[in-house]
Amino acid sequence: MGILAWILLGLLAGIIAKWLMPGDDPGGIIVTTLIGIAGGLLGGWLGKVIFGVDSVDGFFELSTWIAAIVGSLILLALYRLFTRRKHA
Repeated sequence: MGILAWILLGLLAGIIAKWLMPGDDPGGIIVTTLIGIAGGLLGGWLGKVIFGVDSVDGFFELSTWIAAIVGSLILLALYRLFTRRKHA
């Protein structure tokens, strides 16, 4: 996939992760996009390491989206954990 496809996938995965884990987070669409892009990379890497599969087959593959969303959920949870500790 090209860089624009990764950015679009990350944006959408970040939005879906935010929808699945609603809450008040510092940051806006930029943070959501960055978490989504990094989450897509993390999800693809975890799928390869844990399950031994190439989870990033293409933009329209279900495994790509699941990997990106799961990775985004993990990073969103970590982001919330660290930002709450920082403010507490």
